[in-house]
Amino acid sequence: MPIVTVKAIESISPEKKEELMNRITIALKEVLGKNPEATHVIIEEFPEENYGIRGKTVAAIRAGK
Repeated sequence: MPIVTVKAIESISPEKKEELMNRITIALKEVLGKNPEATHVIIEEFPEENYGIRGKTVAAIRAGK
């Protein structure tokens, strides 16, 4: 039973989440031969204030700070 966790900054639409889960499931079937019925995909979203790159929060980077 494969479990895939995707970590991302908030703002992924429900439609995009479903598409992502579907494509990951298909890829695991095609590449690893895993059963789609047993494949689990978890999307963990974080607020942009809680995610940092190069010592700054994503919120600060997007605000041009």
